[in-house]
Amino acid sequence: MSRIGKALIEIVKGVEVKSISGEVQVLGPKGKLSIKIDPRIIVAVKDGTVSLSREKDDKDCRALHGLYRALINNMVTGVSVGFEKVLELSGVGYRAALSGKNLTVSVGHSHPIEFTPEAGITFVVEGTNKIKIQGIDKGQVGQIAAIIRLVREVEPYKGKGIKYAGEIVRRKAGKAAKSAGSAAGGK
Repeated sequence: MSRIGKALIEIVKGVEVKSISGEVQVLGPKGKLSIKIDPRIIVAVKDGTVSLSREKDDKDCRALHGLYRALINNMVTGVSVGFEKVLELSGVGYRAALSGKNLTVSVGHSHPIEFTPEAGITFVVEGTNKIKIQGIDKGQVGQIAAIIRLVREVEPYKGKGIKYAGEIVRRKAGKAAKSAGSAAGGK
């Protein structure tokens, strides 16, 4: 049995999970999520827990078993607590602002870049250099954070750009540091 797949999913208070004809629906205080389940995976909801099992023991079924367990667990967490990604902007003149629900990012391009939130996603800006992306779908929150980060990835020489909170950027020595070392050694 899959170590991840066989673990039970605890249904927290205020969350309702239904398994109806190959689809799992999760309702909670923050919203509703649903996912189609492969017919080879069996979902059972009883006594405040969700358990998954599989029909066969081949490689594909084992992989799907763990995958669907993780996805359903993320759905339960999402509708009860929610997910959040935090981005930090570093650089002179780099800033973020909200205009209504839209996020506007100025990061050294000739024009500010505007992002419109998809359904279920909210942007929160703290100060001028911290962006929080919040939502109930873990994959959607991560995807939007990655798209915003791609606007200006952190460069390794000065550390300017958009990075995840807590991300460690390996810095490189610049051209001056290299030439100073070779000048001392001679030609």
